[in-house]
Amino acid sequence: MKQYDYLIVGCGLFGSVVAEQMTKKGKSCLVIDKRGHIGGNVYTNTVNGITVHQYGAHIFHTNDKRVWKYINSFAEFNRYTNSPIANYKGKLYNLPFNMNTFYQMWGAITQEDVRKIIELQKKMANIEEPSNLEEQAISLVGKDIYETLIKGYTEKQWGRKATELPPSIIKRIPVRFVFDNNYFNDNYQGIPIGGYTPIIERMLIDCDVMLNTDYFKKKDCFDNMAARIIYTGEIDRYFNYCYGRLEYRSLKFDTTLLNGVENYQGNAVVNYTDAEVPYTRIIEHKHFEFGNQRDTVITIEYPQSFAKGGEPYYPVNDEHNNTLYEKYRMLAQQEERVDFGGRLAEYKYYNMDEVVQRALDFSHKFI
Repeated sequence: MKQYDYLIVGCGLFGSVVAEQMTKKGKSCLVIDKRGHIGGNVYTNTVNGITVHQYGAHIFHTNDKRVWKYINSFAEFNRYTNSPIANYKGKLYNLPFNMNTFYQMWGAITQEDVRKIIELQKKMANIEEPSNLEEQAISLVGKDIYETLIKGYTEKQWGRKATELPPSIIKRIPVRFVFDNNYFNDNYQGIPIGGYTPIIERMLIDCDVMLNTDYFKKKDCFDNMAARIIYTGEIDRYFNYCYGRLEYRSLKFDTTLLNGVENYQGNAVVNYTDAEVPYTRIIEHKHFEFGNQRDTVITIEYPQSFAKGGEPYYPVNDEHNNTLYEKYRMLAQQEERVDFGGRLAEYKYYNMDEVVQRALDFSHKFI
């Protein structure tokens, strides 16, 4: 068997950045992945000249100039600005929550009027210190916007009532008292022209890569092929679920090519926020790259429970799961030849720039 300095389990963004950094410093790497393609969830392919985000929308955004410079060294990025639309029972609202949203909801045109409405609705809900997502949302944007644009979407996404979810989830969503539909506050934002797959290909160019390869089916064999192992999969699976299974939410993607349809919804992302609609959003991929193709491709996203054999997307970071993860993390620290990194191995939701940043910092420890 060929021997390597590093075995990297998973060629998503974290594993690929680490592999690129290691091989650039002369280290040999074998990268394996259970899927039949590289890139993990940022994998993109081309359909009728349209770059399709196979696992949902991925807009790269960051305030870290080092990270932006690094990712731009592998591809040219466009100037895409994420400005999603919310559809509630056929009526449209701008996202993130900003003065356009407040005007559409209440007809308010000054921030003073908006703040008064929100404060009144918070007071009527008798909220002092938010203890769950519902109370946190009402405190931020009032009851009307919570019930119209947050409640149904959130409960579909997480498969549980908003009163059972931690307030931290909603804190990630921007709230602005200016007329600004740009979802992110970061200085740098865009999408690589041609998609993310060419970026991953360039990162892995000096590595040996094995796809459709389940690490656990030949774990002993793979472990003997490398001096050190970098594991990016589910941490509970690595330890054979000895403390029990961590909870995730998953997604089902229904992607359709619409021949002869130049424009389906006029925006890259439209969220469907009422509970009666079974999906959370529709993505029209050509708008990510300002496409003028004669056809279009749409993806409908259906949230669902994570089951064995499915794909884990969102960790359920409630008290129970975080306590369980801490047990696994303590086990991971006892592994002498194995390091754990990335969204699944750390049981934490990361934006793409955070994944790159952590992978670069992780790599520098060994270089």
